[in-house]
Amino acid sequence: MQTKYVKYSYRVFAGLGIGIVFGAIIQLLFGVDNSITQTIVEWLDVVGLGYVRFLQMLVMPLIFVSLVRAFTEMEGESNIGKIGANVLAVLIITVMIAAAVGITSVLLFNLDGAEFTRGAAENARIAALQETQTQVEGMTIPQQILSFIPNNIFNDLAGLRGTSTIAVVIFSAFIGIAYLGVARKQPEHGDFFRKIIDSLHAIVMRLVTLVLRMAPYGILALMTKMVATSSPAALANMGTFLIASYFSVIVMFIIHALILIIYKVNPIQYFKKVWTVLSFAFTSRSSAGALPLNIATQKEVLGVDATTSNIAATFGLSIGQNGCAGIYPAMLVTIIAPAVGMDLTDPVVWGTIIVVVAISSFGVAGVGGGATFAALIVFGALDLPIEIIGLLVSVEPIIDMARTALNVNDSILAGVITSKRLGTFDEDTFNDNDRQVTPDMETN
Repeated sequence: MQTKYVKYSYRVFAGLGIGIVFGAIIQLLFGVDNSITQTIVEWLDVVGLGYVRFLQMLVMPLIFVSLVRAFTEMEGESNIGKIGANVLAVLIITVMIAAAVGITSVLLFNLDGAEFTRGAAENARIAALQETQTQVEGMTIPQQILSFIPNNIFNDLAGLRGTSTIAVVIFSAFIGIAYLGVARKQPEHGDFFRKIIDSLHAIVMRLVTLVLRMAPYGILALMTKMVATSSPAALANMGTFLIASYFSVIVMFIIHALILIIYKVNPIQYFKKVWTVLSFAFTSRSSAGALPLNIATQKEVLGVDATTSNIAATFGLSIGQNGCAGIYPAMLVTIIAPAVGMDLTDPVVWGTIIVVVAISSFGVAGVGGGATFAALIVFGALDLPIEIIGLLVSVEPIIDMARTALNVNDSILAGVITSKRLGTFDEDTFNDNDRQVTPDMETN
């Protein structure tokens, strides 16, 4: 397909489709628990989980290089505060709306107080979560905020803390601000540093290109494993929650479209242009992996200025993710609320959930598992039992695809709205239907 110049998004979806078919065949021939199925899955993990690990390998370098480069590409420092404030405002406001949508969907589908089947896989997942919970157990909201600030940046660059992503964002922003000061007072040092960052950016982007080319194969392996090992009974048991989750995601996409209309951006044209990056995010389940395509789409296809596109995409990787850190934790809290005595008819309860979700949305990792960590933070802050999180292991991958696409779209939305508000949005680029982005970050 690549030699015939088939679009990248089509190749990715081809891997998705083949994986679903292959997984279904394996399950029909051997069953979920058969030793042959387990052996096949182990070999598939070499490709599928290997691909995910390559994406995880790139997260911290991507965050650091992309955000610092946003500062080095600036012509002045007068707008940096406005850009950051506008981007954060969009991310935080939309994640609060997403939390409200999640609560509403649970009530609409009568899932509040729902109980799910608990099998061996669920018990194993709960045990693993209880170990992970020790990272956030007993932390108050002020303590959570304090944990975002790095005290040893090398630990955070290594991803050794749950909040390492936001810590690296903060560190990168400080490096960028320091660069602006040096560039103004000592231009020769500023120019030298900018050339270093440009070189690092070129190398990291080349690494990203190599990894993205593996995507169709990695996605094929991941989907094969998911379908081959998914229990039909478990999926049926979680069917209503699955539908409610996708309903919430669709509602948020509609809300994003309404926000675009408010700012006089054609949502049809917008979604046509972001299709490639959203389809990659959907199939890869990685906001971090989609970061280069995200930045290139904003800058080269939508007409967002370079600084805003880098800041919006990088901030959106770890702050205010509408799907993983907004809808998902809010839905879980609402499901368990009746069992712990929370009155969902009380507006104060709604407000508490929404505020806690918004604060806890900072620092969520951009690769698979971020939603679980976000839920653990929210449950820890509200002192809730975490069993409900582990019970959803059977449908987690299916839901995560839609959540990731929504996360990426929200960061792009933040870039577009900020650029529109500050008057740097290029309407000609946005209206040019021939401008599309490829995995090599080149327009055609």
